[in-house]
Amino acid sequence: MPPPGRCPHPAASALGTTDPAAPLDDLDHLRKPLAGARIVALGEASHDTAELTRLKHRTLRHLVERQGFRAIAWEDDWSLGTQLDSYITTGRGDLRALIAQMSDAWHSSEVEEVFRYLRRYNATHRNKVRFAGVEYFSTRHLAYDAVDAYVARHAPDQLAALRAVLKPIVPHLTDMGAYVHWYWKDVADKAPYIRNARAVLALLTGLRHSGRSYAVVLHHARQIVSFYEAFSLEDNFAYRDARAAENLRWWHRFSGEKVVYWAAAAHTANAPHLQVSDPPVGFASAGSHLRRWYGDRYRTIGFTFDHGTAYGPIEMPPARATWFEHPLGEVPHAHFTLDLHARTSAAARDWLHAPLTTRGFPHVGPASEMSGGTLAEWHDVLIHTQQVTPIHPL
Repeated sequence: MPPPGRCPHPAASALGTTDPAAPLDDLDHLRKPLAGARIVALGEASHDTAELTRLKHRTLRHLVERQGFRAIAWEDDWSLGTQLDSYITTGRGDLRALIAQMSDAWHSSEVEEVFRYLRRYNATHRNKVRFAGVEYFSTRHLAYDAVDAYVARHAPDQLAALRAVLKPIVPHLTDMGAYVHWYWKDVADKAPYIRNARAVLALLTGLRHSGRSYAVVLHHARQIVSFYEAFSLEDNFAYRDARAAENLRWWHRFSGEKVVYWAAAAHTANAPHLQVSDPPVGFASAGSHLRRWYGDRYRTIGFTFDHGTAYGPIEMPPARATWFEHPLGEVPHAHFTLDLHARTSAAARDWLHAPLTTRGFPHVGPASEMSGGTLAEWHDVLIHTQQVTPIHPL
């Protein structure tokens, strides 16, 4: 741990602004630490802050416009993601209505502007950016409808068998939050739901079809299985991140493109032994699975801050002396990047390889901390801002 009040790493590069629409020249130095990456993760230390969302937006623009990334993987539901993909590629749909269906963390004008940017980009470029959600946690009716429609069209002799196992598990509510609560908390015997979901996937797998439409419908079925399995578990942290990593790997293969992964740092970091103190949970992050599969073709950028306020309001005091980001508060830049692989001093190497502790879940309060591993393992680059303010809710 470096002495309090001193940042041991001299390679901080100042950023001029957090404005997503500003020129990108001050981010061009990211080309070197991200060279060769097939997946670059953008992981924020806290949702619901305007500055971190804007800095992530600027970084996404850099990756799209200057490093040729053409696929987005987002910490949200796969089935909703298909509708957001339609919006950014064709303009169809009511964007605000779609954002309202996303997780609460994304209900902001800052996130809206990310999607507006992607739509503007796609409207003027032939090689379009595509979008996918990598979560299962709100699998909508459209996934069930897509499975039924595919079998009706391509394997009608199997339709009766499919409907026998599919119909009993189609959500009986259109409010997916209410359906999640009902299934998770009120259904005592979840085994029939899991059994039927697995039978749907087995039937589709047994068709042994090929082509992109078949690949997509199989993926719909996987999310149905994941939904019913996950909400049968008391603690599904490890299950969730393992499935997110598998979904992202599928999206990388299916799209054939370099992927930007937008999520919280607890998911994106290469942290196979991540621990949270409050609430007390431990799991292998999605990023740790991706690093194991992709090696250094998976790179992670951590978006950190010293102090400020998140939407709520949630007050977040300056980084504690025991947290890895504490020395960054002394860097004389409002916003800056740090290449953690750059050649540096012995003190910086000690800082990078010391056991890591950092802010946990902000909504719990400063007593919540995360640990497990080192900064050198968790991230390849840091993008830091000294003070954060709340997002602007829609």
